[in-house]
Amino acid sequence: MDPALVAAVALAANGKKINISRVCRETGVSRAGFYVKLARFKAEGSAGLAPRSRAPRSRPSSTAEHVGEAVVRARKELADQGWDNGALTIRWRLLDIARAGVHPTGAPVLDLAEVPSRATIHRILVGRGQVTPEPRKRPKPGRRFVHPAPNAVWQIDGTDLELADNTEVTVVQIIDDHSRLDVACRAASSENSEDVWQALSAGFAAYGHPACVLSDNAAAFSGKRRRWPMVEMERGLAQLGITTIVSSIGHPQTCGKNERAHRTLQRWLGARPAPGSLAELQALLDAYRRGYNHRRHQALGGDTPQQRFHATERARPAGPAPRIAGQVTRTVSTTGVIRVSGTSIGLGRRHAGASAEMFWQGDRVTVLIDDTVAASLTLDRSVRYQRTTNLSPMC
Repeated sequence: MDPALVAAVALAANGKKINISRVCRETGVSRAGFYVKLARFKAEGSAGLAPRSRAPRSRPSSTAEHVGEAVVRARKELADQGWDNGALTIRWRLLDIARAGVHPTGAPVLDLAEVPSRATIHRILVGRGQVTPEPRKRPKPGRRFVHPAPNAVWQIDGTDLELADNTEVTVVQIIDDHSRLDVACRAASSENSEDVWQALSAGFAAYGHPACVLSDNAAAFSGKRRRWPMVEMERGLAQLGITTIVSSIGHPQTCGKNERAHRTLQRWLGARPAPGSLAELQALLDAYRRGYNHRRHQALGGDTPQQRFHATERARPAGPAPRIAGQVTRTVSTTGVIRVSGTSIGLGRRHAGASAEMFWQGDRVTVLIDDTVAASLTLDRSVRYQRTTNLSPMC
């Protein structure tokens, strides 16, 4: 406080006559403010002139300390386990622990009435420096597209990981569009046809056949980018009557649920020591699926994927296997061979340089040269080279 103001207040309190207007003008204090200080000095002496906090004496809306500690503890526990640790997930964890009446580690448990709201939890985390608000990352409002029934669409994709020795491997992950259920997670050396089909087969065994499978344009999922329009996965699904859909090139948002699931999986794995082998990785993936499928999901309004999957009647393939067919043109090589879909068909050197029209439906193939049947066969996928002598006529 200004010493001149202190002197003026002390003199006035002791009955001395002073020019209050001049004192207020010189010290920048209003007349009302001067008389407030004068009253305090008369009541408390010099202590009445000490600076006073303007903070309220009580804060009835503040959160109790033990509630704040429980929020921070729950956030750390979720982070250590590799799960999402946002305000809503923390609230669900606190509610589950409160209903159980005991904490897994023996820590204090909140009463149900003490569990704060999502907004309060977020405010606690911000106040304790646990999170930094980033308004630009706030999701934009919009309509979320979800298929109406479980097994209506499965999304399949691969995500790359590293083992403890820095070996690059792949996890083939399948997500049910309706329920977000993790249908299958398979550790593989690469994104290849065999492991993709093994992952699908595991999903078939556990949850039945979907009506449709959605994927990107990777070579193991689609022949869209290849000269041959079908790959093993598409061929196998067609035989089961399952439709396949391929996203547009360069548009990963189409498979957004699977992309988001990859991030959840990678965070969970990142909270644990890197596996040393594919077998160890597969064991981790099995544990992850058990936890993920029985854990509340924000996109499901708090339901678990397992609950949502079994809450509605499942969709099924529309009917018999679709008649997937097409036509391609190949030039016969100098050795009398045309190459298609990873195999070679021997037509004979007499056709070298000729233009061959190939009509196919699944693995059944007919080759015409100059409108004459040069070969008619069913491809044998167990061998790479289809010899002319091994061709089996279809008519």
